[in-house]
Amino acid sequence: MKKFEKILNFIKNIYGKQKIGLHEPVFLGKEKEYLIECLKSTKVSYIGEYVTEFEKKISEYTASSYAIAVVNATSGLHIALKVAGVNIDHEVITQPLTFVATANAISYCGAHPVFIDVDRDTLGMSPESLSNFLKKFATLKNGKLVNKKTKRRLSAVVPVHVFGHPCRIDEIVSIANEYGLLVIEDAAEALGSFYKGRHCGTFGKMAVISFNGNKIITTGGGGIILTNDKILADKIKHLTTTAKVPHPWEYYHDEIGFNYRMPNINSALGLAQMEYFDKILNDKRELASIYEKFFNEIQIPFIKEPQNSRSNYWLNGILMKNSKERDILLAYLNNEGVNARAAWRLLFRLKMYEKSFYTSCENAEWLADRIVNIPSSCRLNKLT
Repeated sequence: MKKFEKILNFIKNIYGKQKIGLHEPVFLGKEKEYLIECLKSTKVSYIGEYVTEFEKKISEYTASSYAIAVVNATSGLHIALKVAGVNIDHEVITQPLTFVATANAISYCGAHPVFIDVDRDTLGMSPESLSNFLKKFATLKNGKLVNKKTKRRLSAVVPVHVFGHPCRIDEIVSIANEYGLLVIEDAAEALGSFYKGRHCGTFGKMAVISFNGNKIITTGGGGIILTNDKILADKIKHLTTTAKVPHPWEYYHDEIGFNYRMPNINSALGLAQMEYFDKILNDKRELASIYEKFFNEIQIPFIKEPQNSRSNYWLNGILMKNSKERDILLAYLNNEGVNARAAWRLLFRLKMYEKSFYTSCENAEWLADRIVNIPSSCRLNKLT
């Protein structure tokens, strides 16, 4: 318990207050100015200059050819899967150590998630697990790749960059390409994270980034779809704008579309934060360095960026000895006003996904039993 007390005091000293959230937003730039301008313009919905500018800013920052802003990353992943051709009774290979939205978006398409293991050092999909799964279960039938066990078509792979730590995405893409599978990156938590010098979300055919209220920057609610494919980008923009065919006054929709575009007023928030994003990112990495040094001293493993990576350290995490020790620490910190969280419950342990096909996930089980995420907000006094 003495060790836990040290952790508590260290975190409270970092933030200089008694009640500490897990990850709180910061608004230090032109947010109010842009919001007022947005209100004055009356363009508060999905048409407006802030949407256009925000998309441009994210496109430039990530070096992705196209960026389409949407209401949230879940809807973005849904549309990305849809334009990738994922359909009813298809299977999409993903990982169980992720937020439930990853699997939910697959389900929205009428498809089924297949869960494979992660790597302990990256927390993301294991290329070895992907390769083993495909060698064991994938076969060609009438020119389609199917799961020999379930007889369903395999149509895509969705790896996740967990807590902003890049997975071995180049290896995953290479393996998927061998089997003709599209890769859609769930980079919801990874704005500002790079793998081998490239921004996460630019390796697969498409990717999504989240701007939810708890992310590294926020638009309140919001997400963005990245792609380098113009045909896909045009299709995404069309579908997310209710599939409306442009016309000065007539309402004509040529297929079933979705009302998924990010409003101008939300984009105004995101654009303002992108103007000082480098400061946020530097502060996050400095905080991670401070945490790493402290936890090394008290001999608790700190989750640090994997090899060949530059993580945004969206959420900082430590590894306890087992689930019992994890739960004791979580109860202690939260009772003392420090918001700490476990990782998600593995998705095939949730009622709606308990019948999903999954392989041995020893690493995911090991991590889920041990991870504790600790307060990771930017320290406002360092940015002002």
